[in-house]
Amino acid sequence: MAQIVVRHLDEDVKVKLKRRAARHGCSMEEEVRKILRNAAREESRRVSQLGSRIAARFRRIGLPTDLPELRGQRPRPAALGK
Repeated sequence: MAQIVVRHLDEDVKVKLKRRAARHGCSMEEEVRKILRNAAREESRRVSQLGSRIAARFRRIGLPTDLPELRGQRPRPAALGK
């Protein structure tokens, strides 16, 4: 098992971690392990692209056109009212 040391942790963060651990019925060390484990799991989770998320949200009511994925393209401002 690996170990890490966190230096210069703000006292209020430590107090909040301790309270959180108490609420969950575990030690502060175990609570920090859970937080880190969940953060690592979230990081490795695949996030769908914006166009796919929008299309999924409106799938039931239908979209008149496909929403293209703009991978690798620079964002452009919308042309409103022209």
